[in-house]
Amino acid sequence: MENGAEAIKTTVDRATAAGQQAFRESVEKSIGALGEINAQGKRNLEATVESVTAATRGAETLGAQAMAFAKKSWEDNVSVAQSLGSAKTVQEVVEIQTNWAKSSLETYMAEMTRWTDTVSGSVKDTLKPLNERVTATVEKFQSAR
Repeated sequence: MENGAEAIKTTVDRATAAGQQAFRESVEKSIGALGEINAQGKRNLEATVESVTAATRGAETLGAQAMAFAKKSWEDNVSVAQSLGSAKTVQEVVEIQTNWAKSSLETYMAEMTRWTDTVSGSVKDTLKPLNERVTATVEKFQSAR
């Protein structure tokens, strides 16, 4: 009987040890997964901060460009108004007005192109960190399959 009891005790001890080992491994795996989730969240937050920073830089650049354009336009308009005021003939007024209109339109179009380039670059810089995080997350999910 002692051999039978000893065999049962040995079997129960092995089962208990195996259960404890499986539980320990499961807890360690869960803790590792939580750590990875926290790391992912941190990297996502960092990417969001980087994205907002890039958007802010783009807005500041665009604002500075707009202010510089407005100032230059004002100065050019004052100069043209002075030229018109000192014109001696109607022909001279028409020439000044025509040259100003042509120059103003060319300057405006060049400035709009510059602003478009600024906005385009800003959007690209703003989305870059977010795109990198999406790519990393997709790769993580694909590797987990």
